[in-house]
Amino acid sequence: MPQFSEKDCVLRERIYYSDTDAGGVVYYANYLTYFEKARTEWLRRLSIDVAALAAEGTLFVVSSVTVDYRSPARYADILKVYVALAKLSPVRMHFDYRIVREGTDALICEGQTVMVCINKEFKPAAIPEALMSVLQ
Repeated sequence: MPQFSEKDCVLRERIYYSDTDAGGVVYYANYLTYFEKARTEWLRRLSIDVAALAAEGTLFVVSSVTVDYRSPARYADILKVYVALAKLSPVRMHFDYRIVREGTDALICEGQTVMVCINKEFKPAAIPEALMSVLQ
């Protein structure tokens, strides 16, 4: 995992009761939603309009995801979600994530996603040059 700095913290997420499971901790699949929100905010900071890209026929899908759970998050916690572009290829973006509890910085989880660029026919496609230049 990379070393994250505060500038890599793109999302603060408060945990609500609806985020938790019967055991009172954040339901494990919700971390994927936090990754998604953080990645979207990261792209927004670069002025990348995902909806505009989709309208032009450039889409991105998750082809793989890994999550390593370290500590439970609970109701009313505030989580800080860090994201970084770990690797870029002509068709794929690899992102790393780290989620910590605000205040204590206790590690909650770490993960990775691989995003694949696809066209309207859902076939792999090259990431547009204009986007590549912003990402590099």
